[in-house]
Amino acid sequence: MSAPMYLAYDYPLLNVFWTMLWFFLWIMWFILLFRIVVDVFRDDAMSGWAKAGWLVFVLLLPFLGVFVYVIARGKNMGRREAAQARGQQQAFDDYIRRTAQSTEPRHSSADELAKLSEMRTRGDITDDEFRRAKDLVLTDYGPVGPGQRPTATAGSTTGAARQ
Repeated sequence: MSAPMYLAYDYPLLNVFWTMLWFFLWIMWFILLFRIVVDVFRDDAMSGWAKAGWLVFVLLLPFLGVFVYVIARGKNMGRREAAQARGQQQAFDDYIRRTAQSTEPRHSSADELAKLSEMRTRGDITDDEFRRAKDLVLTDYGPVGPGQRPTATAGSTTGAARQ
């Protein structure tokens, strides 16, 4: 049994490039074929019989079927894919918003005051900082500058009146 043994130097460089070209064209052909099959199922405007007809055409006569499909319906393939991507992104964004809103911690004033008291006990904040932060928690106002006290608006009381 003396089968010819081919070594790397027996296969010219141009043949390597030619083989790689055919290999990548073959892979691109299958990618295009699968994209067309996915597009046939993605199109809601097409009836079931039309989908079956295109699938039979593309699978029985692949080269002719793919070329005819790309010529006849290729313009809207990108639009359908972009619409699906937008829909998926919108659904993902809605999911993130719903999840972020539902898991957002709701801290009560008592929780905030307990944290402030713990910070003062550890020495992380001074008594004056504790007093100002407590006033903010009790009045639900924004930040107050140093030396300022929050002022009351209609319908609310100051932190001092609540103590």
